[in-house]
Amino acid sequence: MIIRARAPLRISFAGGGTDVPPYSDEKGGAVLSATINRYAFSTIETFEGDTFNIKSLDYDLTISFNLTDPIVFDGQLDLAKGVVQHFRKKNNFGCGLNIYLHNDAPPGSGLGSSSALTVSLVQAFCEFFREPLDPYDIAEVAFKIERKEVGIKGGKQDQFASAFGGFNFIEFKRDLTIVNPLRIKPELINELEYSLIFAYVGGAHFSGRIIEKQSENYMKGVKETTEALDSLKALAYQSKDALLLGRLKLFGELLDYAWQQKKRLTSEISTPFIDEIYEAAKKAGALGGKITGAGGGGFMFFFCDPRKRFSVQEVLSKMGAEIAHFSFTERGACAWTLEK
Repeated sequence: MIIRARAPLRISFAGGGTDVPPYSDEKGGAVLSATINRYAFSTIETFEGDTFNIKSLDYDLTISFNLTDPIVFDGQLDLAKGVVQHFRKKNNFGCGLNIYLHNDAPPGSGLGSSSALTVSLVQAFCEFFREPLDPYDIAEVAFKIERKEVGIKGGKQDQFASAFGGFNFIEFKRDLTIVNPLRIKPELINELEYSLIFAYVGGAHFSGRIIEKQSENYMKGVKETTEALDSLKALAYQSKDALLLGRLKLFGELLDYAWQQKKRLTSEISTPFIDEIYEAAKKAGALGGKITGAGGGGFMFFFCDPRKRFSVQEVLSKMGAEIAHFSFTERGACAWTLEK
């Protein structure tokens, strides 16, 4: 039997950072995000044996261990090992497994690729064991594995965005996450896609370190960090309203304000190079933009009048950024079974 699953990557428009404890537990967070046509894939293949073999197709890295061996988190495919350990606690595998992993974006891209990979493998194991989990359950299991069992620092938006798919306004409270799918007209989505320019600026970030610093600042009562988080949450609501009402110019302007607030969270959010790229894009006609993830590097996106699109792309390319082309997708994580 072969089981394959995929989960979409995401871009976060507004509110990123407010989904991270302790802020989300104490004040509640809100994020506006959408999934794109880039995916994390997981494949489970059964065979007669008593070992797990996990292979990253992207890095040509394979690890193997016995069905009953204790699992050690040592930085080698830890998320996949975390998923295996989670399902091994309550299920009898009864056979050997080959697990293959592939991602359309590398770790540090800012597109939620690590969480999407966790979601896809959780989805694959749910198909394997015929566990009928809904997107809320899938996201919660992936969050528990990634943040609590493996111990990787971060928020909660990526797992829910990937599990649900589409445009979502997600609200976070201490013991409750509410996903509000947004009904946006197809023509508005088309216009938004044409107004956005994506560019890879390099310098893959270490989101765990950045998020840890942000949480540390908040717990210490750093006024600037707390004020920035409050502003980012308010901007998530404003951006959601602007998008639903089709006020795309305002949406682009809010992106600019949100980026200025995000940089107040910690000094590691931006770099001199990122600041230069951002200012050059604005001079060329972009209304606003931001880093797609925690900060420090990876992908950026910019909103502009389509008539300024070529000018913005040209200046980004001249500065060494690599233009990328994404489109939005509605479907979240899914899995299917094949016969060998």
